[in-house]
Amino acid sequence: MIRSCVLLSALVACGLPSALADTIQLKDKAAISGKVLAEKSDQIVVDLGYTVLIVPRNQVLKILRGDDATAATKRSHGSKPAAGGAALEVTEPKAGFYSAPAKLPPVRSVLELVNQIGEAVVQVRTPSGLGSGFFLNEDGYLITNFHVIEGETQISVEVYRLQDGQLDRKTYKQVRIIALNKFGDLALLKVDDKDAPRFKSVPLGSADALSVGETVFAIGSPLGLERTVTEGILSTKTREVGGVLYLQTTAQINPGNSGGPLFNLSGEVVGVTNMKVSSGEGLGFAIPVEAVKFFLDHRDAFAYSNDNPGTPYRYLEPPSRTRHAQAQD
Repeated sequence: MIRSCVLLSALVACGLPSALADTIQLKDKAAISGKVLAEKSDQIVVDLGYTVLIVPRNQVLKILRGDDATAATKRSHGSKPAAGGAALEVTEPKAGFYSAPAKLPPVRSVLELVNQIGEAVVQVRTPSGLGSGFFLNEDGYLITNFHVIEGETQISVEVYRLQDGQLDRKTYKQVRIIALNKFGDLALLKVDDKDAPRFKSVPLGSADALSVGETVFAIGSPLGLERTVTEGILSTKTREVGGVLYLQTTAQINPGNSGGPLFNLSGEVVGVTNMKVSSGEGLGFAIPVEAVKFFLDHRDAFAYSNDNPGTPYRYLEPPSRTRHAQAQD
């Protein structure tokens, strides 16, 4: 990783004209100018003109496209110089589909955070079971696990609001599936009820920035016990299960927690809880938030269609025996 960072810093000085190129802002406040050829969950492929560079995604802060990159270059000031003396200012992301602050909010106690962000965590119900979820923005878009709603279209969301010192439970039944990623075990939903208010949401943080041993906590509905808070530490960031890397935590995760958020002590979502080892205790797992951001940033590729529940995989009708016979004639 150190070698990769040195290479990236060295190549910044050789950037292409920013007016014709994309700009990749790095976490060390340097930047690379080139044409983005491909974006993958773990890396970004950039054409520098004379060579192609593979950039580790965990080193990338933001990607600016074409004219946006030019405008950002003009606005930049006071940033860390790159090898050639020119760099872009790393700014707070603009308000968008979800919030992901560039600066880590202050650390607070679990008690303070639960009172502040607890209303953004919801219970997701289907005829066959229940799970948890959390709002990404005030418009009612929320994340949960794919396996929570798998095979279901009749979905309801229970929201808990604190009013006059009392919890007010409200159930919304007009819930639409926006996008699904079966293999990533993620689902994007939206509350479409006409009387739905503006919802409280939570920001997305960075699992890459976590250290093993840091305190994390989960909020969810284990076994239907809504608004349950469990605290623990991050046991490892690289637990491989079925060819996929998960966050492992000692925070208690049980059936019903699935789809709920795993928070750091700054109140940011660092993972989506989705499973545990049933034969042990303190062995819970969560999908890293980087995978969630990738899913959300490319949600059009995972878009769900009522006309084709198998989306994003589309199947053609097999040829009939009659057509096959006619073709042989």
